Amino acid sequence: MPDPGLTTSTAARPLTVCDEDEQLFRETVRRFARQEIGPRVRAMDEGSKFDPGLLRQCFELGLMGIEIPEEYGGPGGTFTQALIAIEELAAVDPSAAVIVDVQNTLVNNAILRWGTPEQKRRWLPRLASDTIGAYALSEAGAGSDAFALAARAEEVEGGFRLTGRKLWITNAQEAVLFLVFANARPEAGYKGITCFVVERTAAGFAVGRKEDKLGIRASSTCELILDGVMVAREDVLGEVGKGYKIAIETLNEGRIGIGAQMAGLAAGALEHAVAYAKQRKQFGKAISEFQAVRMELARMATDVETARLLVYNAARLRESGKPFLKEAAMAKYWASQVAETVASRAVEVFGGAGFTRDYPVEKFYRDAKIGRIYEGTTNMQLLTVARQVLA
Repeated sequence: MPDPGLTTSTAARPLTVCDEDEQLFRETVRRFARQEIGPRVRAMDEGSKFDPGLLRQCFELGLMGIEIPEEYGGPGGTFTQALIAIEELAAVDPSAAVIVDVQNTLVNNAILRWGTPEQKRRWLPRLASDTIGAYALSEAGAGSDAFALAARAEEVEGGFRLTGRKLWITNAQEAVLFLVFANARPEAGYKGITCFVVERTAAGFAVGRKEDKLGIRASSTCELILDGVMVAREDVLGEVGKGYKIAIETLNEGRIGIGAQMAGLAAGALEHAVAYAKQRKQFGKAISEFQAVRMELARMATDVETARLLVYNAARLRESGKPFLKEAAMAKYWASQVAETVASRAVEVFGGAGFTRDYPVEKFYRDAKIGRIYEGTTNMQLLTVARQVLA
């Protein structure tokens, strides 16, 4: 059946993240998402694989290294521009959004902030041009308790030997560069955690089973196997024992990115619901003319706007160098809740049709669930907010 939802102008314009006009940047990302990604969403979801051609286009358009400075081959954009891209991609396909999100807010930002000049020269040009990165923190026993890591880094001549397993690693199937967290000094507890940059070709390193997921199915989520992986000392990111600090600071920023993803998802679901309500007729008129439907759409629109405002307020604080921990947690918590409720309501606006795969809202509903789980569960965000409020 035809999709009554997202439409856009077909006017072509090269994308550049150096545009000073953020609205113009938003429009060009939106056009790319709807024209290029949109037609492939269903096939990618059903095949559980992101189109490699689209990944190449994301690199060509500068979306995989938005904040990477021009001296390292990036476009030298802003954190807010990264959020704009994530939001607009999510309105079409949340899988595309999380691929871009992890690359920008976690991997690139960690290297930009903690990398030595030599590390930046080695890795940032690759991440900006053709190399997917992954952020390997989680383990079977280290979810919300992120620092209960079992992976070990044994110091040996010339560097470190990594052993252990990582789980639920986004981008793992496509990634070439991995930020791997392991404990180099277990006796020191979380103060022994260290971040290592590991290439996919390293001996003893393997990407294991890919998860078969409810939603964001085109985004790969896999386990990593570390079987005596040798890492040179110069491939330690930051300092030995400072991995916990890298993880905390990058995840605080990453949660704003997840907020943008969920706000974009909700906006996409709302737009489909509005378009369908205008065309679907019952009792001789469009269902958008019934007060109950109009009120429901109004509530959905209000929720979407509040989520977006929280996200961009957190981004504003981050870019101005002010504390943003509470605001990032609020944005992630609220946007993920809004995404789930708005996507659910969108299914209801579609009625029985919304429960089928003939229309896109059922996919938004499936994709929304992960927002309350990854990069810090809803409960963890609420605890963070409470600590800040009660301080």
